[in-house]
Amino acid sequence: MALWPPSSANKSLSGIEDVRARYAQLFQRLGTGPAAMDYTPSQLGPIPGEWVGAGDRSRTILYFHGGGFVAGSPETHRGLIGKLVEASGVGAFSVKYRLAPECFFPAAVRDGIDAYRGLLAQGVPGSAIVLAGDEAGGGLAFAVALAVRNAGLEMPGGVVALSPWADLSLSGMSMLGNRKADTQLDWDMLFLCARNYLRKSNPCDAYSSPAYASFTNFPPVMVHAGANEVLRDDASKLGDRAAEARASVSVEIYDGQGHLFQADSNRNEAKVSLSRLAQFIRAKSSMLAA
Repeated sequence: MALWPPSSANKSLSGIEDVRARYAQLFQRLGTGPAAMDYTPSQLGPIPGEWVGAGDRSRTILYFHGGGFVAGSPETHRGLIGKLVEASGVGAFSVKYRLAPECFFPAAVRDGIDAYRGLLAQGVPGSAIVLAGDEAGGGLAFAVALAVRNAGLEMPGGVVALSPWADLSLSGMSMLGNRKADTQLDWDMLFLCARNYLRKSNPCDAYSSPAYASFTNFPPVMVHAGANEVLRDDASKLGDRAAEARASVSVEIYDGQGHLFQADSNRNEAKVSLSRLAQFIRAKSSMLAA
């Protein structure tokens, strides 16, 4: 059963500025990225963002940063994206999608599909594109894949999500079960983010919460999350939807790990996860690519 609306409010988070300040602290642990990595401001059609480490752009990671739909930018996530680009050898375009509450649902999804159309317009085949993201951006990657499919466009080669937030109704049991183990996110923080992003929209809408979508005719999917995070069940739900649609799917839940554990390069689990994600991205972005 969805935990909506909240039974209590977190007094330490009174509004959007408090949430953004909390995210700013969380983003610091993502680091600055590999020293030799290039970060080049650019646009895909009307959508701003930046290219990360891309020389050869014949295949691309289209990346959506996390931040609860209210915070974050390509710059805040350079450390995480840079690690993924370095490990895979595939360049990324990090999308600067519009944030709530200034621009609410479905603005981020529209920006995502417009960026995807921009890649197609540059001659990059859909099969050479992998949609990827973390936290809210992980859910957004799936929402954009839904929009691409429903628009009749060529589907991407794959979809990747790290610790995805894919159920804005906050109904996963891990929201409560892991509330003490998760040192990064909590139910009340995510509720405030969802309220600012959704306004009066249904939290179970497939484009806001792809955990409730049908993944029929979806490309291969890989999802990684930590066993100790409140978003653990979101990752599992995405895997369930993909399995129900008989899409190729790999969901990996790492024991003892928290939210975006890949940010700590010294952890063996981070190395394994990044290696697995990189292998998937290389394989799926090269299928049928020109």
